[in-house]
Amino acid sequence: MSLATPYLRKYYGPFLAALGCLSVESVCDLLQPTIMARIVDTGVASRALPVVLHLGLLMLGVAVLGAGGATGRNIIASIVSYRFAADLRVDLFHRIASYSFEDLDSFDTASLITRQTNDVTQVQAFVNGVMRIFAKAPIVAVGSLIMAVILEPGLASVLLVVVPVAAALISINLASGYPRFRRVQEGLDGVNSVTREYLGGIRVVKAFGQEEREVRRFAGTNAELTDASTRALRAMALFGPAIALSVNLGIVAVLWIGGVRVASSSLQVGKIIAFINYMTSILFSLTMISGVFTSFVRARASWERVCAILRRPGSEPFGDQPAAAAAAVQRPAQGTGVRFERVSFAYPGSSGTTVIEDLSLSCEPRKITAVIGPTGSGKSSLVALVPRFYDPSEGAVLVGGVDVREQDRADLRRRIALVPQKTVLFTGSIAANLQWGRDDASQDDLEQAARMARAHDFISGFPEGYGSLLGQGGVNLSGGQKQRLAIARALVRRPEILILDDCTSSVDSITEAEILAAIRGSSTGFTCILITQRISAAAAADRVLVLDQGSAAGVGTHAELLRDCEVYRDICVAQLGKEALNGAARRS
Repeated sequence: MSLATPYLRKYYGPFLAALGCLSVESVCDLLQPTIMARIVDTGVASRALPVVLHLGLLMLGVAVLGAGGATGRNIIASIVSYRFAADLRVDLFHRIASYSFEDLDSFDTASLITRQTNDVTQVQAFVNGVMRIFAKAPIVAVGSLIMAVILEPGLASVLLVVVPVAAALISINLASGYPRFRRVQEGLDGVNSVTREYLGGIRVVKAFGQEEREVRRFAGTNAELTDASTRALRAMALFGPAIALSVNLGIVAVLWIGGVRVASSSLQVGKIIAFINYMTSILFSLTMISGVFTSFVRARASWERVCAILRRPGSEPFGDQPAAAAAAVQRPAQGTGVRFERVSFAYPGSSGTTVIEDLSLSCEPRKITAVIGPTGSGKSSLVALVPRFYDPSEGAVLVGGVDVREQDRADLRRRIALVPQKTVLFTGSIAANLQWGRDDASQDDLEQAARMARAHDFISGFPEGYGSLLGQGGVNLSGGQKQRLAIARALVRRPEILILDDCTSSVDSITEAEILAAIRGSSTGFTCILITQRISAAAAADRVLVLDQGSAAGVGTHAELLRDCEVYRDICVAQLGKEALNGAARRS
């Protein structure tokens, strides 16, 4: 409930106003059968037309007032529920944005999307229903009971049987519905996950001709969702008719008892009509309450999934740090290097499997430090520790001689530019993508960075130049062009630390060498860490770390490693051949 408190406080007034309108509507509905009974018993029975007209006009006025209450209730409910859902989605997105990689690893991406969309929609529908319909049901049910008893206490014994039976059915409905609807939402997660994977890997699917296999996989997941939904709705479908049956049997009993008493002149026909109307209102309310609980158990399942995100505090808060606190954060001087001191690292939840083991390395400013090694040796995991995507399990990562854990995370990342293995571009113009590096970058800044990344020539070849629009994910560019744009985006930032995580795999060796030469000749003097699979790139670096199963197999220059590091020589032989390796060794 504490998570709902801020929303209750914000919409407390409008919510009460909606309930006020709903109460007016409900009272008007409850008055109608009593007025009808008086028309029949007083006006029609005595053939008093003025009485019929007077009571008829009163009934019309009550109906108009009730319609006004219903209109106000509908308007307020729609506004409040949609604004509540909008606030909830923003809060969820804000919380997810504050999650670290470790936090995000505990949620499936498709599940986050489902919670952000479908689960919020379920909660929104319930909030809307509470103000429009659901709150009316108990008011009308209790009001009808009271009015029926006041109208004719002799027939109230029927209600003593009907109401407990209906209450028992509603309780069973609530208990059995919640777990079923929770499985429905989990099934929806599965459908979203399969769809997301297919759309994300559609090129691979089509390249391997696996469309039919993916359709079968989706059909299987969709069948699970359908089965869960069918089970939930089948269970819920039993209770509405059962409640209706119990109340209708009560109406039959009222007609039988009332008929006997009318025949004996101890009861008027108008009261029987009014009592049956109240019984019908009770039937309508109980059926509605059954629907309320069906909606409630579904909304409850969704709300708990939403709360699982809201309850988990983000470990990377942003945008809310006071200026004084930010100024007090220890920040090293510009142009400082990176140092790994006896770093060990294991991914959270990986059962202690170590990815980096007791590694030490210094990366100096104005120099390129290359990291090379077999696939899965921990290269990308190592550089992920610098911007604090993860923290080391042991040891420390120092930037400018200060442990990154003692620095403000946002301030640290503002001084780092990372180009990941998987190039990510956004829909929009080329210039807008490059300005992700720095919002206030001028056209000259963009062109300078693009020239360093060897992207200016192909950008200039487009009809709109830097204003050319990119499709989703840069689909209208080649792999090499996308990688060069990503490098240019990082350079626009003018970082103190530049991390290139195997981001030139689609770039030819000559262009890669030109990019590295431009980075080396840059006047900004940043520290560059280069993750690479190519010996040619490692040879161009000032220092090379060779990783093997998370440990340092060797550190030194290209020539030193050729002489002293067997793992490095094996990589050279695999890429260049033994003869080329011998020639390179003689030249060095």
